[in-house]
Amino acid sequence: MAERKIFSIKDLNRYIRMKLDSDLVLSDVWIRGEISNFTHHGSGHMYFTLKDETSRIKAIMFASHNQRLPFVPKEGSRVIARGNVTVYERDGQYQFYATQMQPDGIGSLYLAYEQLKAKLEKEGLFDSDRKRPLPRYPRTVGVVTSPTGAAVRDILTTLRRRYPAAAVVLYPVLVQGKGAAASVVRAIQALNAEGEADVLIVGRGGGSLEELWAFNEEPVARAIAASRIPVISAVGHETDFTIADFAADLRAATPTAAAELAVPSAAELRSQLGTLERRLRLGLQRRSQRGRERLAALQRSPVLVNPRRYLLQHAQRLDHLRGRLGGAAKARAARAHSLQAALTGRLERRHPHGAVTLAKRRAEGARRDLLRAMDAQVERRRHRLGAELRQLDALSPLKVMARGYGLVYDEEGGRLIQSVAAVQPGDMVNVKLQDGELNCQVWGLKEEGSQHGEGSGTGI
Repeated sequence: MAERKIFSIKDLNRYIRMKLDSDLVLSDVWIRGEISNFTHHGSGHMYFTLKDETSRIKAIMFASHNQRLPFVPKEGSRVIARGNVTVYERDGQYQFYATQMQPDGIGSLYLAYEQLKAKLEKEGLFDSDRKRPLPRYPRTVGVVTSPTGAAVRDILTTLRRRYPAAAVVLYPVLVQGKGAAASVVRAIQALNAEGEADVLIVGRGGGSLEELWAFNEEPVARAIAASRIPVISAVGHETDFTIADFAADLRAATPTAAAELAVPSAAELRSQLGTLERRLRLGLQRRSQRGRERLAALQRSPVLVNPRRYLLQHAQRLDHLRGRLGGAAKARAARAHSLQAALTGRLERRHPHGAVTLAKRRAEGARRDLLRAMDAQVERRRHRLGAELRQLDALSPLKVMARGYGLVYDEEGGRLIQSVAAVQPGDMVNVKLQDGELNCQVWGLKEEGSQHGEGSGTGI
């Protein structure tokens, strides 16, 4: 009987998890259900249960994923979620780990929203470095919204309350339905062409995803990004995020918040001015008081009370310094005269006339020594040359030839013949004597130590 393999609970749960993780369907699955037992933990993770009419599954969505949700999940919300199914080994329960989630019933719109957002983000349309700062004190505020909605009333009321000095240019547009996106684009382009507004508020009040959809369309996002005037996006409520929000220079949670961001508060400015005025007045008072105190101190100064006394002291000091200056000038002149006399004596003792005479005598002696050395050297060279010429003459071959000797060359006269082995009987040779040459033919040969030579002759 084969030995049975016994699993620990931990090993069994791990084995089941590995099986589920390797399943292609369960590794990336979309499910639909209603949220219950919803808990948003302090760590940021969301714990909840997804259920339908007949069943339920525990689910978790980590903070790294739920931070990007465009809505706030709550108890009873019907949603469509994407994620994977695996086993939580500690409890031995399988769970759904959500990575994406959207409200149920708007799946196609949500998918289009995510695709357009990813496309424009990849192009850099949402980059923070291209967003412009808002003017601090705008003279004119452009408002692009519906002229009949609650949003325009909130914006105008807030602008008048906070900063009545700013003019308002309202450009009425459609904010939902067919043609809404084109209407918003025309308004943004027209306000840019006019160039009157310093900042634009583009938006509308809250609504469903379908009602807000005009602000999720690509032409609106590109018009906002291309605007030369800074744009504040104010679409829906605080939890509503549209493509226009990402393309704008600043997103406001509500239309009212957009108006508050567009202009400063006149009341706050008056308060700040009042504070600055009080600080300035207090500073001027303190400076004036310090000036008066300093003036009073100067007026009590002995220099101003009795200036003649100080003038007399300075006059006396001036006379003393004048006397010291005269004595110092005379002493300096005496030192200069003494130094001049000493230098004159040194110059006279070192006059160049004596040095020149001595140099001339030394140069003449050196010239005579040089001439004697040159004559002696020339004489030595002459004797040496004569001896070498006599030796060369004694070794000259002409001297030897004068005693009856000759030189034998081959027929061409270029090779000296030094042995009888170098010729054959019948060869023509040239014999060079002291006073000329002889053209000869070899008749016979005789080597030293032989009795008879070769050939019929005995000589040349």
